[in-house]
Amino acid sequence: MSETAKVIKLVGTSTESWEDAAQSALDDADETLEGITGIEIESQTADVQDGRIQEYTTTIHVSFGLQR
Repeated sequence: MSETAKVIKLVGTSTESWEDAAQSALDDADETLEGITGIEIESQTADVQDGRIQEYTTTIHVSFGLQR
């Protein structure tokens, strides 16, 4: 028996860290999706002002099984 997974792309932000930004996106996904099996980090960027990071952004791909 084979299983099919769906993958969605989400962008999380944080003033603390890239990891916190990824967790923020995952937390939002977890509120509406069932059966999340993993994430993949696509990219990490940051907004900079006066030589300091102001906001971290992490783009993730969230995988979850399709319900039949």
